[in-house]
Amino acid sequence: MTAPDAENDAAVISRSLHEPEAFALLYDRHAAAIYRYVTRRLGDAHADDMVAECFLAAFRRRDHYDPARVDARPWLYGIAARVIGKHRRTEVRLLRTLARTGADPVAEDHSDRVDSRVTAAALQRQLAAALAELAAGDREVLLLIAWANLSYAQVAEALAIPVGTVRSRLSRARKKTRAVLAGHDPTLLAEELCT
Repeated sequence: MTAPDAENDAAVISRSLHEPEAFALLYDRHAAAIYRYVTRRLGDAHADDMVAECFLAAFRRRDHYDPARVDARPWLYGIAARVIGKHRRTEVRLLRTLARTGADPVAEDHSDRVDSRVTAAALQRQLAAALAELAAGDREVLLLIAWANLSYAQVAEALAIPVGTVRSRLSRARKKTRAVLAGHDPTLLAEELCT
């Protein structure tokens, strides 16, 4: 028998269909990353509830999981994105507050960071305002790439859209935010702000 840690995510999900407690291994593997992503999107106050809602939805839908996909991370990010979608107004309010105050309750202190991080911090308000003004789908793609470090293919899988749509949404989001950010790449700035 295979050790539980050696099982890929698809095998764990498949095993959980007849052994529900096995699903806890999937949670152990991915909850921290999903938590960080949700925290960046909605703030700390909602993260625990959103992660719980995400994994509850995943557990309930595990019988629909495609076992050909050995990595469940994109699937879980897709569920998290849909859960976040329900709370989008809160996200936009958080971004607008960040744009007004410049204080990101999730980001670390920027005083010890390198020049690129200092630039990102200086543009934090403008970035937050630009993110708040993006169309929901464009913002979702940009943040899954910048904050969750997903590839184009993984974002496409997570959002159940074609890779070409991911590319066009990302291009549109970058173009709109670059205009606000005086030419700085929003993906790089968003990455700097969340590290």
